[in-house]
Amino acid sequence: MKPVIGIVLRPEKSPEGRNLLSIYKEVSDAIIKYGGIPIGICPPLIESFYGKDLNSTRKLTEEEFLELKRILDLCDGIVCQGGDEFYDYDLKIIKYAHSTDKPLLGICLGMQAMSVAFNGKIERLFNLNHSKPGEKYVHEVVIKKKSKLFEIIKQSKISVNSRHKWHVVKTNLNIVGISDDNIIEAVEDSTKNFFIGVQWHPESMVNYDEIMNKLIKEFILATSKFKH
Repeated sequence: MKPVIGIVLRPEKSPEGRNLLSIYKEVSDAIIKYGGIPIGICPPLIESFYGKDLNSTRKLTEEEFLELKRILDLCDGIVCQGGDEFYDYDLKIIKYAHSTDKPLLGICLGMQAMSVAFNGKIERLFNLNHSKPGEKYVHEVVIKKKSKLFEIIKQSKISVNSRHKWHVVKTNLNIVGISDDNIIEAVEDSTKNFFIGVQWHPESMVNYDEIMNKLIKEFILATSKFKH
């Protein structure tokens, strides 16, 4: 049976200014490519998060988290995709996945949220070498050899794309990837089945980079080891 992969939906605006919740097609395509079934994870009471002004400080109530948990329990794995801002429900989802050992892959903003969920901090990044959305490869990342990420990709140095405006400056998660200009690029908890966050966008690279294919493939495979 194919694993169900929940993707944390991101707020967007339609051309008419209407609030949307979106999945980036490259993310769902990458999941489908390796045999997963993508579904969207929607936060409860959307209007209170995405009203006239996005409310990043809004906290989930206990009842709302129980509702969210019902959705999470349907998933064999979770992807925290990229975006512009994360919310309290992102942090709750990340901590729940961690506590249940449900495989989780954090991408760009998703990695930043993972880091913050574990006593982390992010800051604005003004280095233009990390914000080049049109390029296949932007910079190199050195991967720590004693890490689950290294076990998966079997490379100590890789080339990645890059399109982010914020970066992680500290976290209690293991820092396992550093760019050639000393930006944190990958974090994980190696004691878990699969709990890895990367600052780049592997979903955008699967059509031309075999290393990123390994990463997505291993994430999907890890969901088969997860027991509800």
